[in-house]
Amino acid sequence: MSGRSKGLNGWLLSSPALILLLLAASGPLLIVAVYSVLEKGDYSGVRWILSGDGWFNVLFQRDIFDQTVSLADANLSIFWRSVKLSIATTLITFAFGLPTAWFIATRPPKSRALWLFLITIPFWTNLLIRTFAIMEVIRNQGILNTFLTWTGLISEPIQILYTDTAVLIGMVYVYLPLMVLPLYAAIDRFDFRLIEAGYDLYASRWQVLRGVILPIIRPGIVAGSILVFIPSLGAYVTPRVLGGGKNMMIGNFIELQFGQGQNWPLGAALSTVLLLVVLISLVVYTRVTSKDDPRG
Repeated sequence: MSGRSKGLNGWLLSSPALILLLLAASGPLLIVAVYSVLEKGDYSGVRWILSGDGWFNVLFQRDIFDQTVSLADANLSIFWRSVKLSIATTLITFAFGLPTAWFIATRPPKSRALWLFLITIPFWTNLLIRTFAIMEVIRNQGILNTFLTWTGLISEPIQILYTDTAVLIGMVYVYLPLMVLPLYAAIDRFDFRLIEAGYDLYASRWQVLRGVILPIIRPGIVAGSILVFIPSLGAYVTPRVLGGGKNMMIGNFIELQFGQGQNWPLGAALSTVLLLVVLISLVVYTRVTSKDDPRG
């Protein structure tokens, strides 16, 4: 069979998946992109009139009396909170995930499967249930405050629930396995003789970590960071439950525009902005990992 025939057969075999991807993924994204450049409807939906108000309102707002333009402080505050909490979640999960992944990768081969099984157990439970479990731990009469009060470390409960701290704790708990697994995959392929060579050259533990271990497992670090940062940035359930509606993130803000706000063009523009941020993150990931590939 010629190369052209093989290529044609390959396209024919993959055509059902390509058509499904086009209709189920690209189609809705195209609708969102179109809605972002239309005019807001009187009560809901859109009017089929081209308008840039949706994109304009992402960063700016007009005074209802004199039409003066100013920065949309509420929007920028939500953007900043989303980015800040997503970065903090990524850093904290890395701080906990690296020792955890290293511990699992250095266990005897027979016991590694058990440790990996324990790491993946949270994925067996619905995200909403896991979020409510965290709520029971950090609420005013929850396990944490009850324990601290019983030990005498505090005299009254600490208000954690419905704060940025509560959202951060919830997202770290939810997305920690997504950091551990890529790190484990990278460490599992690590040649531990390189550490011995570093010590033989009188390198300290910090120098070995910084100059030997981290550069080699960098693809796992980048992959884990992407897997945590992207869903954290668009998180909806965890901020909604643990933030109480006051400490919303961009995912909650988008839902608000399509719901009570009845501003579909703004919601569509915000969704497109979030998509662009995700695409940029993926481009950075591919560029970083391609440097470690001999084929580029």
